[in-house]
Amino acid sequence: MRPAFLFDFDKSPQRADFAPRLDRGEANRIRVEILLVLGLSLGASAVYSIVSITNRLTMEVALSEQTTALNSALSSRPTFDLIYQLLSIFFDLVPVALVAFFLWRQSRPHLGALGIDFTRPGRDLLGGIGLALAIGIPGIAVYLGGRELGLTVNVVASPLDTYWWSIPVLVLSALRSGLQEEIIVIGYLFARLRTLGWGIWQIILVAATLRGTYHLYQGIGAFFGNFAMGVLFGWLYVRFGRILPMVIAHLVIDSAIFVGYPWAAATFPQLFS
Repeated sequence: MRPAFLFDFDKSPQRADFAPRLDRGEANRIRVEILLVLGLSLGASAVYSIVSITNRLTMEVALSEQTTALNSALSSRPTFDLIYQLLSIFFDLVPVALVAFFLWRQSRPHLGALGIDFTRPGRDLLGGIGLALAIGIPGIAVYLGGRELGLTVNVVASPLDTYWWSIPVLVLSALRSGLQEEIIVIGYLFARLRTLGWGIWQIILVAATLRGTYHLYQGIGAFFGNFAMGVLFGWLYVRFGRILPMVIAHLVIDSAIFVGYPWAAATFPQLFS
């Protein structure tokens, strides 16, 4: 059942959650707000990724022979590396707090416009884990296929044994990605674009394109893999109106990439040579 607060097409003016037609000034204000939010967060990442893939594709070295690192060190000094890592995570989450502030409601659920409530934590957890399993295996296949076709760069995860705090910070980084991407690209963007009168599939495809674009730094294959993930997540959000299962799924997937992959590569080097 679609949640009424999200994509209900019943436009009866008696509905408390029905948003009246916006005047031009209010619509323009929302458009500017969207550009500012994206400029402070994943829109900027998308621009950098476009520049990155353009740079990579114009190199003499083939794309498949290039490498990109995830969660690389920010300082050669352990204490300052930890400080920089935590500051990076904190400030990346500020735009998430900003969109929560913009869409906060006085009545419960306060973040209902973002598809967030905590009424079904068990079901959200199980749904998120199931979604991670359903996406994880095809995601590995897309990455390996992209590598074979020369469309994806070699993605190198950070080692786990660098410092005592390496694993906790990697998990925090995975949580940061889940919160930032799902709340902004799904919850916020869907709410604001629907307010502007966009159609559901327009929103799903635009949001999925944005998701794929800010992953372009990993190669062309990463764009298509994340675009497909964005379409699935968008459809599920329209269908169920809940963002927490997607945040949990993203956390599990990125934790597996950031922590599980380097552990497996170190434990079974013959399989990852």
